[in-house]
Amino acid sequence: MSQVPECIASEDEDDALEAVAAPSTLLFAVATGVIVINLFAPQTLVGIIGPSLGFSESGAGLVAMASLLGYATGLFFLVPLADLMENRQLVLRMLLSALVMAVAATLAPTGWSLLIFLFLLGAACSAIQILVPIAAAMAPPEHRGRVIGNVMSGLMVGILVSRPLASLIADFWGWRNFYAMSAATLALLAAMLALRLPERRPLVSTSYRALIGSLFQLLREEPVLRLRAFTAAMMMASFSLFWTSVALRLAQPPFSLGQSGIALFALVGAGGAAATSAFGRMGDRGWTRTATLAAHLIVLAAMALATWAGEISTGDSVVLLIFLGLSAVMLDVGVTGDQTLGRRAVNLLKPEARGRINGLFVGIFFLGGALGSALAGTAWDFGGWIAVCAAAAGFGLIALIAGLAARA
Repeated sequence: MSQVPECIASEDEDDALEAVAAPSTLLFAVATGVIVINLFAPQTLVGIIGPSLGFSESGAGLVAMASLLGYATGLFFLVPLADLMENRQLVLRMLLSALVMAVAATLAPTGWSLLIFLFLLGAACSAIQILVPIAAAMAPPEHRGRVIGNVMSGLMVGILVSRPLASLIADFWGWRNFYAMSAATLALLAAMLALRLPERRPLVSTSYRALIGSLFQLLREEPVLRLRAFTAAMMMASFSLFWTSVALRLAQPPFSLGQSGIALFALVGAGGAAATSAFGRMGDRGWTRTATLAAHLIVLAAMALATWAGEISTGDSVVLLIFLGLSAVMLDVGVTGDQTLGRRAVNLLKPEARGRINGLFVGIFFLGGALGSALAGTAWDFGGWIAVCAAAAGFGLIALIAGLAARA
């Protein structure tokens, strides 16, 4: 197995590291896309899983929250191991754990047991954030935004395709078979990565306890990390609120969509993934602040459009559905942009702590995602679609204010 260096390459090695080889980039993109499907699929399945296991409408949001909360936990307590252990073996062990939990979810007898299995599945899926730093370490700083953007394209496609894919499988074969298919896919992916994934040995020599203890110190010392993690968390909360609730709105008049129709709607949002590479290039050109503020404004505009399209009582339902789909694409573009720019910024901080920095950054923004999913049911019960959109816009506004208040 080839070995990826932890630190940035010397000038003599720049030619070899000019860009990650296309097959490797594709492998990382596919892997992250396949793994992340398990985190966001429950958002579109809450309307099916909840009633089948005895959850109320407000409690159904816990199904979408469990995997995201588990993922955030894994990012804080498992991903830092990337700075301590050989990364290839760590990734493979986590994938095998995810496979076991997907099988357990397929067989879950009760709602609470499913929540536990989804939490553990989400924690194991944090292997994604060990793959991303491997790709980042293989690229010189001047091309890192492009490489991260390309890998993130796979991640975002997985996020955005997860909902329609889960809806279609659940519509034809039931939600349990979605997890059965996920387990089979994870097994295939683990076999591919076992053959192709390069080794990456960290330079840190310390204990796990000291490593975890250093997380707070990193967060305290790095203002860029604090800002980017916070705004990403707010954007992710907005994203999760919308996508956890939109299935409930689409099932009502004037749309009255079934599970297959909801799946097609969710597929529209996948168009937002096209913005990932573009935002990465903007970061490489020094436009990070301007592009970030634009991403936040796009989210606010998306929620305004979603409110109008979802609440207007007159007009052609097809036209309204098109505008609601446009708002979904805009939301995904804004969230993708903020996340990609934030990733690029934090990956330029400390190469020797890249695993921990990525764990902190993504863990914090997935806590935002878990918060958004958990609030979806409550917002829906409180004020329906208007309350959902208002809450999602509120998170976007907080991100915008934080970005404007920052010095850089």
